[in-house]
Amino acid sequence: MATTATGGPGSAAAETARPAIRVLPEPPGLPEPLPEPAAEDLRLETIFGALSGPLRLEIVRRLLLDREEFDHPCGWFGFDRPKSSLTHHFKALREAGVLRQRQYGLERRSEVRIDDLNARFPGLLELIASSSASDH
Repeated sequence: MATTATGGPGSAAAETARPAIRVLPEPPGLPEPLPEPAAEDLRLETIFGALSGPLRLEIVRRLLLDREEFDHPCGWFGFDRPKSSLTHHFKALREAGVLRQRQYGLERRSEVRIDDLNARFPGLLELIASSSASDH
């Protein structure tokens, strides 16, 4: 996993190393996003509520750090959960303004609204990215 700081074990850089958020360019010809709150309407308490569950936090963290494409379908995560349960969690994250979703035929794909969240709440995504599954 890439980090934003380097250094050997025990160095100050190693102690402050943070995972690098993967930002990929938006490809041309994307479908329109599903309804979502405008960037200026994002509310921190709503976002915190959406991120309060460990599964939702892991969804966002993996999209920030492990994404291989611009956006991903829910099957990419490999969660052993019913599709209806996953759909509920992704919808909650979209309605809170954390994720942007697009419909590709029968498939719905998600990405984190990096620019909007960084503009409204600087440092929030870095905090999420630096959390680990053992923190939840």
